[in-house]
Amino acid sequence: MLTHFTNQHLAGLEKRSRTALVNSLSGFKSLNLIGTVNKTGQTNLAIFNSVIHIGADPALMGFISRPDSVDRHTLENIKQTRFYTINHVNDNIFEKAHQTSARYSREESEFDAAGLGIDYKDNFPAPFVRESRIQIGLSLKEVVPVQINNTLLVIGEITDLYFPGEIWDADHGIFDFEKAGTVAGSSLDGYHATHLIKRLKYAKP
Repeated sequence: MLTHFTNQHLAGLEKRSRTALVNSLSGFKSLNLIGTVNKTGQTNLAIFNSVIHIGADPALMGFISRPDSVDRHTLENIKQTRFYTINHVNDNIFEKAHQTSARYSREESEFDAAGLGIDYKDNFPAPFVRESRIQIGLSLKEVVPVQINNTLLVIGEITDLYFPGEIWDADHGIFDFEKAGTVAGSSLDGYHATHLIKRLKYAKP
């Protein structure tokens, strides 16, 4: 039997149920740990399921930051230093990555709380996650307000990219995410392994 929810049904759901449901409607999402540090050296790490591709030339990535009506340490640190890292969540660290979603005080580092290692590379100002197999360093380019719900689209340019050479498919210009162990997410608490069904040729009329 087909179930039909209108926007009134959605609005009437208990808040946590509504949040989980609507968050899941876009299907499987990428899962990334965003690493930052403030000007006093306090590190921060948070899991995000909203990281997206913005453009390839220049190489841009974005993520959605929720309204800053409460402390958003990730956003505050990025605005302070203008640098941050995006680190793929893999099958060996997804439980630790999930722990970073807990609300820690500004003085507590989620790296320490979740048991994840800090890596600083080649004088890049922000910390990478040592256990992540795909690590991306970015510089802040733009923060775009989304007026309808007061969220922010944070856009950064890729300045550095680190990965194990064996996952790079130079012929196709892509990563083998299964070999990297990258996991996908659903809703706010689902973690999924993936497998490639088929790679198709560039579509033409």
